Amino acid sequence: MRILIIDDSMVMRNIHKNILIENKITEESFLEARDGTSALIMAKREPIDIFLVDWNMPGLNGLQLIKTLRQMDNYRETPIIMITSEAAKYNVMEAVEAGVSDYIVKPIKGRVLWDKISKYFGG
Repeated sequence: MRILIIDDSMVMRNIHKNILIENKITEESFLEARDGTSALIMAKREPIDIFLVDWNMPGLNGLQLIKTLRQMDNYRETPIIMITSEAAKYNVMEAVEAGVSDYIVKPIKGRVLWDKISKYFGG
């Protein structure tokens, strides 16, 4: 399983990584990017099995990244979990319309994130 963690906050990326490690995901199984543009470059370079995406990032934001990924043949069906502080119902609807698979409002709990990931990979 290859997981790409995309968040402009190093603290949040570390929280996500620690949750993955606590659930027996090896460090070799995940990559990280601090913005959507870098994530897109990484996703073109190697196959990704699941994306963990923040909404608010400089440059290409999470919503724009999801829309771009969904237009690529190899990522039309790939799980994308948005992890964001955007909690309004219209934000969730906008993310769903963009193609997000799941949505988590920060602050996240490790169990919640792992349950969402496990849903796709039977972890």
